[in-house]
Amino acid sequence: MRRFAVLLVLAAVALAVLLGAPFVGPTEISLESVLQGPRAGGAARIFWTIRVPRVAVAFLAGMGLAVSGMAFQAMFRNPLATPFTLGVASGASLGAAAYLYASAALAVAWPAGLPVAAFCGALAAVGLVYGLTRLRKGFATDTLLLAGVAVAFFFSSLIVCLQYLSDPFDSFRILRWLMGGLSDTVGYRGVWTLGPLALLGSALIGSFTRELNLLTTGEDLAASRGVAVGRVKHLLFFGASLTVGGVVSVCGPIGFVGLMSPHICRLLTGPDHRTLTPATLLFGGAFLVVCDTLARAAFPLYSRLTAGALDYTEVPVGVITALLGGPFFLYLLLRGGRRAT
Repeated sequence: MRRFAVLLVLAAVALAVLLGAPFVGPTEISLESVLQGPRAGGAARIFWTIRVPRVAVAFLAGMGLAVSGMAFQAMFRNPLATPFTLGVASGASLGAAAYLYASAALAVAWPAGLPVAAFCGALAAVGLVYGLTRLRKGFATDTLLLAGVAVAFFFSSLIVCLQYLSDPFDSFRILRWLMGGLSDTVGYRGVWTLGPLALLGSALIGSFTRELNLLTTGEDLAASRGVAVGRVKHLLFFGASLTVGGVVSVCGPIGFVGLMSPHICRLLTGPDHRTLTPATLLFGGAFLVVCDTLARAAFPLYSRLTAGALDYTEVPVGVITALLGGPFFLYLLLRGGRRAT
């Protein structure tokens, strides 16, 4: 009963965040102007063509990152596992960096080129990590983690090479992409790109709540209870990785959402994935929307209070999540160390 009440509260909070976030920003928007529709121009157009799609993309991205982090933590039985453990973010970032570098060198621009290149990089990372694990017998967790770390370092070094070869302007574009953000979200193309991937990936993970509960107790026990461990891990691995690849292809690499959200929700609902999964979906989506709202509203508010010149400057949301996630990561690391002793 308590878990159901927690889910209702989280659903109410997520709904309130979704309804309220589009009204927050440097331009004041009234409910009357919103009801006029986007064709009315002015504030209504900003609301419907910029803020609403941006909030929708943020919620989908946070939802996908959070539930993917939950799946990885259960599979690896590691509280520090994140959606970026397998090098998916590094692969997507390399694809985006390669596109930015090639488009500048060839003076050719394709509107959908950046997300497509980032998504192809994510798929390449998934395939490479999976291929490396198949070189050894079995599908051991330690092999998977080591392969992901190795691939992430390799792709990161290639990104540094591309930045070094680029001119200052293109190098800054690559750096800006690596920070992760939603400032380029205009219109609903990002929603249609990310929506199917995030929803399908979340549905796939949500269909294995029983198996996730058993995997957290150990693979041998899960197998003795009838779980096809290899098949389930394959499906969870690809579902979560493709979801993260879709997020990175639209928003860039946004870290720590998949680390913090599952842990906070475990404190609220307990470890049972039947309630933890919907709680993580709701909390992760609302959390990233709040972080993005803070990212685009903090600097304009500061400028107004101090009469500064940074009227429309905003912080990339990846910076906000990193500022929150870094101390949280250290807290988990220190807590684990104390438990070990």
